Amino acid sequence: MILSIDTSSAACSVALLAPGGAVVARAHEQIGRGHAERLAPMIAELLGGHVPTQILVGVGPGSFTGIRVGIGAAHGLAIGWSAPVAGMDSLALVAAASGQQSAHPIAVAMHGGHGELFVRTFDGATLNPIDELASLRPGEAAARIDAALVVGTGAEALVAARGSGKAIEQWPSAAAALSLPEPLRSLEARPSYGRAADAKARAAA
Repeated sequence: MILSIDTSSAACSVALLAPGGAVVARAHEQIGRGHAERLAPMIAELLGGHVPTQILVGVGPGSFTGIRVGIGAAHGLAIGWSAPVAGMDSLALVAAASGQQSAHPIAVAMHGGHGELFVRTFDGATLNPIDELASLRPGEAAARIDAALVVGTGAEALVAARGSGKAIEQWPSAAAALSLPEPLRSLEARPSYGRAADAKARAAA
């Protein structure tokens, strides 16, 4: 069994997956804050006596705190279960969770910090990325992203700034983990914040 975790957004999402891709169990809650308090009980309720042999965890980009909570929990469980842990691209997970795979590109826009959006475009059929991750204000993102379909928590803001396209609100779902191409679910399990941290070290006097 594979335990999949994503806490990169306002959602706390976990799933137990069979190696072939079937979803054995899932839990997905919009909690905003409080991932550290809710994640462990969700996993315990989900497992139902199963001991996963592999762990996948969303590494971002997204909420700095949420990403750290998910990765910390994954590493702790990996030690206890002697299970390998790998990272997943959280924006790709949004594209996969949307269920909008087709011959047309899918753009993902998720709310980031300071009024910016994390944006990236994926091949609609394979979910492989076709541009680079960026953190931009909605107007800048609108000038960069030309895919007609935009999914994510920031999709509406991007489409409104651009004046065209279709927006679908979507969060990353751990249940979609095995829909990702192999390179996007075999990343190093460490944070990928997508932008510089808000707090900076104070310069030495």
